[in-house]
Amino acid sequence: MKPTDDQILEILGDSSLVLSPSIIAFNAGFTRTHVNNRLSEFAEKGLVDRVERGKYEISEIGRGYLSGDVDASEL
Repeated sequence: MKPTDDQILEILGDSSLVLSPSIIAFNAGFTRTHVNNRLSEFAEKGLVDRVERGKYEISEIGRGYLSGDVDASEL
């Protein structure tokens, strides 16, 4: 996991909304490209669910990661 990953996941987790990479990037101060790349990797690891193209929400595994119940090395 990269240093920015927790912040991206926290935005999704705190909002409990379906968000786009652009909205997350705007709120986190990252580029949309960076957020999009990280979200793609998160989806592969099961941390987020891709609701439809360009729209993501945090998954139960992602919530577990944020709460400390899921270790990043297990992903």
